[in-house]
Amino acid sequence: MALRIRLSRGGAKKRPFYRIVVTEGSSPRDGRFIERLGHYNPMVPKDHPDRVLLKSERIQHWLSQGATPSDRVAKFLAAADIIEARPIPEQTKKSKPRPKTLERMQARDEAAKAKLEAAAVAEQSAAGAAPAEAAAEEEAPAEAAPADEASEAGESGESEDGGAKTEG
Repeated sequence: MALRIRLSRGGAKKRPFYRIVVTEGSSPRDGRFIERLGHYNPMVPKDHPDRVLLKSERIQHWLSQGATPSDRVAKFLAAADIIEARPIPEQTKKSKPRPKTLERMQARDEAAKAKLEAAAVAEQSAAGAAPAEAAAEEEAPAEAAPADEASEAGESGESEDGGAKTEG
């Protein structure tokens, strides 16, 4: 006789209510059971204390007798620290990207790396050119001095040839 700890559905249509029961593995879902061990009401909020009610002493007793919990009941028992949580199995290949998608992702990563390297090279060349530009800027004020004199002459109303400025 294989004992199971599982859910037995009750409640009205669209208003589920489950009893956690110990039953023989071959009996129907809502059929005969040996003992009621608690209940589960999915209609109340998850943090509500009446959502899952367990009789832990009786559950321990039936587990020691060899009863095996269903997947959902095992989650409830693990949440209540009665048993260890079952490991989550590795899913099928459907959850992984397909080969063509992997190639595209790899190409995108390589393009991003190349762009970063190009930016780093440009930054290094700009850093190397910056001292040369600074030297050129130091020489530029000496060359700009005659142009400054010419612009000052234009502001005073006189042209460079020394004559009066005529309006036209």
